[in-house]
Amino acid sequence: MRGLLPLRLPGLAVLLFFFALPVFAQAPDSFYWVDFHSPKDQSVVVWVTRALAVESWTAIREIGVEYDAALVVTTLRATPQSLPGADTFNVWSVSLTNHLVTPLLHGVDLRWLDWLRFTRGAPLEPTVLYENCRNCSANTYFTAFYYDSTVHRWAARWIDGGEGVPVWNSTHPAGVDWTQVYAVMTGDNGVAQLVTWNHFDFGRQRPAQDTLYRYTVDPFSGLAQTVAVSGRPADAMKTRLCSAQNAVTGLARGQDSELCQELLHGPWRRRPATRPPAVSHSQPAPGSPAKH
Repeated sequence: MRGLLPLRLPGLAVLLFFFALPVFAQAPDSFYWVDFHSPKDQSVVVWVTRALAVESWTAIREIGVEYDAALVVTTLRATPQSLPGADTFNVWSVSLTNHLVTPLLHGVDLRWLDWLRFTRGAPLEPTVLYENCRNCSANTYFTAFYYDSTVHRWAARWIDGGEGVPVWNSTHPAGVDWTQVYAVMTGDNGVAQLVTWNHFDFGRQRPAQDTLYRYTVDPFSGLAQTVAVSGRPADAMKTRLCSAQNAVTGLARGQDSELCQELLHGPWRRRPATRPPAVSHSQPAPGSPAKH
């Protein structure tokens, strides 16, 4: 029996690795990413390239097509000698019927995450995180892209001042202890929402201040909503946020903060010392010769 154990371990390791992998939703059937090497996609590649001819970009990184509009990601490199990691990106909506180009987003370090549904019965939408600058005190933003059938083009959700939802800020004001917590969470109906909590502790200067927001989509109009949460609903939402209930993989941060740990487990207290008392110097140590 012992000789069979080594044969089982690799299978067990593979099984554990399989279940440890994050599970991401599949794109809707109406959407596909262009294969730049596929002959059948060359017409789309040529169309998008011509539509963006007057814009500033170095390379086209992605083209996603849904119906009659393309979701396009381009990168811009400062010089031919610049490292790829220093590129900036732009996201565009390009019409596949009239060459209309609409800029959606600009920044650095674009990370594609899961496809999420923000209203019941609505199509899944690709979500991203990104930063607004490099080699600086960058802020992290979240947004989702969706096809707007009323105008036949792509759009980005919760855009304010050209940016998505600020979920993490690297610049903290002096004299303020600022705690940030956020998560994208799904409910039993599979509908996702982004929740952000910012707690400002001013010390003895004035009472602490909390701002708690829910970012959702109105099920009737399909428009993005930003809702401030307060009172008892805020207390329940803070607990859910800190425990990261039904949080989407890669879209939660700050749950390990002292603020969250105290909310979930109570104030941290120093444990009493359990070490034995020190040996008195007036008594001879064991084994030492007695003094006369």
